[in-house]
Amino acid sequence: MESEPTAELIRAQLRRLRLSAGLSQEEFGKLVHFSGSQVSAVELGQRPYDRFFLTRADEVLNSGGLLASLFKMAERDRQPSWFRPWLEAERNAQLLWCYHPTLIPGLLQTENYARVVIRADDMLSDEEVEKRVAVRLDRQGVLSRAQPPKLVAVIEETVLRRAGDNLLGLMAQQVGHLIEFVERPHIRVHVIPAEVSTHVGLAGPFTLARSMDGGWIGHLENQLGGATVDKDEDVASLVARWESVRSEALPHRQSVELMKKVITP
Repeated sequence: MESEPTAELIRAQLRRLRLSAGLSQEEFGKLVHFSGSQVSAVELGQRPYDRFFLTRADEVLNSGGLLASLFKMAERDRQPSWFRPWLEAERNAQLLWCYHPTLIPGLLQTENYARVVIRADDMLSDEEVEKRVAVRLDRQGVLSRAQPPKLVAVIEETVLRRAGDNLLGLMAQQVGHLIEFVERPHIRVHVIPAEVSTHVGLAGPFTLARSMDGGWIGHLENQLGGATVDKDEDVASLVARWESVRSEALPHRQSVELMKKVITP
């Protein structure tokens, strides 16, 4: 059963909108391909709902995406406590710098790539994998808003060229996605060529966010999740590491040419 405060709000709003539209549970159910008893179970918290159901309900009830928006809030509420400060910083960022030594950064991942990466953790159920994929894709919305942050990402050429049975075609799609992304004026991706075998960034992935007021906050990923960094000396250390990593990467135009070369037969 869904019992979180946001989940209760979603059920209450669903019922309110349905009644305002003058629809019985049976009538509404036919429009969203549910039975009346299933609609009743959703409204009572006895049956789970998902993004697709709520998106369809928004369309039927002409609610302007209210239910889907509340669902996104509920997903954020379920994020681990260590991750919530970073999500807030990411949403309010004016500038984002990110580096990852072994993966494409999350904000730039395709849905298929994200699913493969998340599914690599064999302790996660299929349902949990899909929830995490949905949250990751939702986070990417920050790059499409009216005034998006400027994103600068540094990635490794070896990541672009990674191959394997479960990656056939996947990396070509992902690299093509990167090439499309960098056509946006607020997104830049720089590639560290494979011949650069050693640099400070290989110690681990990190991201820095600068808010509207000029303050910086950092995020470190590790095997147990991650940590938000806000102490001045720690942030200064990450900024210095970023400058070092960025200096090893190719300029924007050369990076794009390398990415195109990677997916050219």
